[in-house]
Amino acid sequence: MKKVDVLLGLQWGDEGKGKVVDVLTPGYDVVARFQGGPNAGHTLEFEGQKFVLRSIPSGIFQGDKVNVIGNGVVLNPALFKEEVDALTKSGHPLTERLKISKKAHLILPTHCLLDKAYESAKGTAKIGTTGKGIGPAYTDKISRNGLRVGDILNNFEEKYKIATERHLEILKSYELDFDLSGLEKDWFEGVECLKQFEFIDSEHFINDAMKNGKKVLAEGAQGTMLDVDFGSYPFVTSSNTVSAGSCIGLGVAPGNIGEVFGIFKAYCTRVGSGPFPTELFDEEGDSMRDKGHEYGSVTGRPRRCGWIDLVALKYAIMINGVTQLIMMKGDVLEEFDTIKACVAYKINGKETESLPFDLSEVTEPVYAELPGWQADLTKLQSENEFPEELNAYLDFLEDELGVPVKIVSVGPDRDQTIFRHQEN
Repeated sequence: MKKVDVLLGLQWGDEGKGKVVDVLTPGYDVVARFQGGPNAGHTLEFEGQKFVLRSIPSGIFQGDKVNVIGNGVVLNPALFKEEVDALTKSGHPLTERLKISKKAHLILPTHCLLDKAYESAKGTAKIGTTGKGIGPAYTDKISRNGLRVGDILNNFEEKYKIATERHLEILKSYELDFDLSGLEKDWFEGVECLKQFEFIDSEHFINDAMKNGKKVLAEGAQGTMLDVDFGSYPFVTSSNTVSAGSCIGLGVAPGNIGEVFGIFKAYCTRVGSGPFPTELFDEEGDSMRDKGHEYGSVTGRPRRCGWIDLVALKYAIMINGVTQLIMMKGDVLEEFDTIKACVAYKINGKETESLPFDLSEVTEPVYAELPGWQADLTKLQSENEFPEELNAYLDFLEDELGVPVKIVSVGPDRDQTIFRHQEN
């Protein structure tokens, strides 16, 4: 029986997971998204076109592969329809390639309203939510009040009415102007769009695929440092973004997890509020943002930028059991004379290499410095062409992290992907 390989982000999201899934998909039969919602956008570029996927797995563009939206995902029908309409125009046969778990939870229009109301009420303590209704949808899931995709098939309007009335009672406590009828129109059109696709018992589908020798790739959203349990709480998402989340989000036994691909940028970014020990507030940070086009693929919000954080990265590798590393956006750092990497934190005057309970306790990052490569990486075709300084940086990372860097991305296109340590 084949095992499920897992691909996920090791930082605060936006690591470039969509591109890598697209690159790796030819080696798999099934690509399955296991958590998150439409607040996380995966950007793919190829053949002169750019696509942003919010709920649909990133393997959708690769031939006859099966793509699955797993039970751990929360799905907004209105935004799903927008995504489907945009991709359909590109000529890709979605209904033939995509299946949706009956157990995936639905984001209701009132979830989005609750999200905005809760965030507004926090005042200066805002989390930085995208307002897409993710948190309230997961809250309803845990409190056993949620609606699932499978509910569409049985007495759905009555179930929707009960859920919505409960939300409207809560919203009476907040000063919020809204037009629910307008939101509902788009939402129910999205529900009709959903009905075009096959609803499946995804846990059976995934396990049957494994038993039949099919190769499955589990795709995560956001990043490890946004995990609701292990991230920089409370500035986190509402689901488990770590590799263990793939077991819950797809119905896969822990012993059936194979390779764990951990993706990270050659530097760090973060969107929204929350601690960020290596954040830069100077020209270097501005340069990373501009060169790396660091703006949210869904929200358009500028990302906060800083040097790579190896303390957090080691923690993420430990939590996820990462077996292979993938470094993205090395080309963004090509203009820097010196590259910095945080190897420890100072907390109350003492150095530590362990991630603290509260990242806001970190008073100063401790950096190692390496020479920059100052070379255009975007045209490179193999690791034999890497500048000496880039190889030195990769060797340094492998020594520090204890895991091989198997893939290096040197540009946004799927062709700008170089595999390292290849066996002859």
